[in-house]
Amino acid sequence: MSEYERSRTMPAQPEHVFDQAANAGQLDAWLPDTLHVHVQDPPAATVHDDLSDQNVSALLQAEPDQMRLEWGTREQGTYTGWLQVAGIGSGASEVTIHLSFFDEGHDPGERAVNEALEDSLRRLEEQVRMRVDNAAG
Repeated sequence: MSEYERSRTMPAQPEHVFDQAANAGQLDAWLPDTLHVHVQDPPAATVHDDLSDQNVSALLQAEPDQMRLEWGTREQGTYTGWLQVAGIGSGASEVTIHLSFFDEGHDPGERAVNEALEDSLRRLEEQVRMRVDNAAG
């Protein structure tokens, strides 16, 4: 099993960050470019991976009271992940993403995963900033 985790501070209230991260219609805005999530009947979802050109049955569940988003493959059980938002004061938040690969054959490798996590956190921060700026203006 391989596990990866990255965190990033974002200049917004945790509720705003979580709402943006958990918005099922805008997941593609911050997920890696090659992944596309379609939520049918929550928590059921389908993830399309452009690299493999495959659709995978998945679960996606938001826990707003805990500001936590959890996901994973449904039938295969090869992969899970979670995103946690925590307030750190002064109107800022810390977002942590954690990924677990239970099948080494599905682990793209440390460098690729870490780059994808950093890119996803950066893109989520951009989405949060646009939302906060639009609300303020």
